Amino acid sequence: MATFDTSFAVKANRRFIKKSMTADLLEAEHEQKLARAWRDKGDQKALHELTSAYFRLVVAVAARFKNYGLPMGDLIQEGVVGLMQAAQRFEPEREVRFATYATWWIRAAIQDYVLRNWSIVRLTSTATQKSLFFNLRRLKAKIAGNPSKDLSRKDALKIADALRVSVGDVEDMDARLTGGDRSLNATPGEPGESEWQDLLADEAPGPDEHVMLTRDAATRAKWINLALDTLTPREQVIIRERQMQEDTVTLEMLGERLGISKERVRQIEASALSKLKRALIEQVGDPVEAGLIAA
Repeated sequence: MATFDTSFAVKANRRFIKKSMTADLLEAEHEQKLARAWRDKGDQKALHELTSAYFRLVVAVAARFKNYGLPMGDLIQEGVVGLMQAAQRFEPEREVRFATYATWWIRAAIQDYVLRNWSIVRLTSTATQKSLFFNLRRLKAKIAGNPSKDLSRKDALKIADALRVSVGDVEDMDARLTGGDRSLNATPGEPGESEWQDLLADEAPGPDEHVMLTRDAATRAKWINLALDTLTPREQVIIRERQMQEDTVTLEMLGERLGISKERVRQIEASALSKLKRALIEQVGDPVEAGLIAA
């Protein structure tokens, strides 16, 4: 039964890929018309025609990630999710081709899927670490000649310089990518002895500390929300995207979204930070000492 299911999935993927590659491409003017019909009128037929024309783009992007050992069908499925997200957020007035805009969303969706499923342990969260994860094998093959061989200190230094990260980050990521996952239920010694999980220190806070941390976090959140209320809606968007996200948005991307130059975004951000600091000072005195902003 399992063999039949696998074979069926492979055939379905092949049919999808073949159909995607034969879909008609869209002229820029018709593409804009479809995008407006979907955004302004919720035209499902227009959405289907717009996205169907770019399924080939999903297949092309998914193919770049096939060496991570995940099913091609799953990669394509995640790419389609990214394509639909792009269609939902696409703004025809920007005069950017949908393919250009959608590529970023498709790649982001597939990358997130790879990071979630490549290992049972979450490998990375920051933009820098994601870049290291997805580029280490390529650079290792180029510099060291073999992505599966042990990474020398000299080669690690070259990769660190190329990606602008620390050599420690390179060596740590390489060890995690080549080491694989190990069960915490395995025993470090003879069978029947303690398991690896028994040797792990419990770093969770105690009940008293947990209550204190929860209370402090709620108080800080209240202060920050009150300070944010002093900003204009545009200032709030910029601060949230630039200062309150793990993966910050670039000035250029925010400028395109808001219809202003990246220099204007920088100016608004600087002004908004000053307003936030003044608002926090009025509430707590020293926001640095209160742990609300960096020194």
